[in-house]
Amino acid sequence: MRHFRLWDVQDVAVFLSITLYICDLVGAISIHSPRRSLTMSVQEDVFFSVDVTCNGIPTIQWTFMSGAVSRTIGTWEPGVYTDITVDYSSRVKPYNNGSMGLSDLRLQDAGYYVVTVTETGGSSKDAGFVLKVNEVLYEDLQYLSVSALALACLAALLMLAVWLLDKAYRRIVAWRCRTQMPENDATELQPL
Repeated sequence: MRHFRLWDVQDVAVFLSITLYICDLVGAISIHSPRRSLTMSVQEDVFFSVDVTCNGIPTIQWTFMSGAVSRTIGTWEPGVYTDITVDYSSRVKPYNNGSMGLSDLRLQDAGYYVVTVTETGGSSKDAGFVLKVNEVLYEDLQYLSVSALALACLAALLMLAVWLLDKAYRRIVAWRCRTQMPENDATELQPL
């Protein structure tokens, strides 16, 4: 009887090597994000939420792009170093999982944000976000309504002052009339 061998020890070793290599390539870098399109208002804070997984410690770089403008926001390795550019240093908060917070939004912040994750081996992967920044129009209406209310209060105070001055004027006139009148209502009659 002949034994039929399906796998040789060498074949199994090669198969496992190839399988591990493919698994390493497939799971090398992954960037997960719940939302890639964000709409915020001026002066609000935005949080670009990502969850980065890779082999080793990744280098995370965020870049802003809008029209012909492309600027690096910052680069960091979690737990190793953080390098945020001067333009964003007071407004950006980096997180170890690759996420980034941007505070005090301006209209100029609207555009595309790209996170690039690079492994120590040199492979990298990008993910993009779209940020739309709306101008808050109700602030103008609020300013207008507060101004109208202030003017109305000022007008009411002026009307009250005029009324009080008129009342004081009438009392002074009445007092003067009383002081100029004789105390006695009897008048002397002259003979004819």
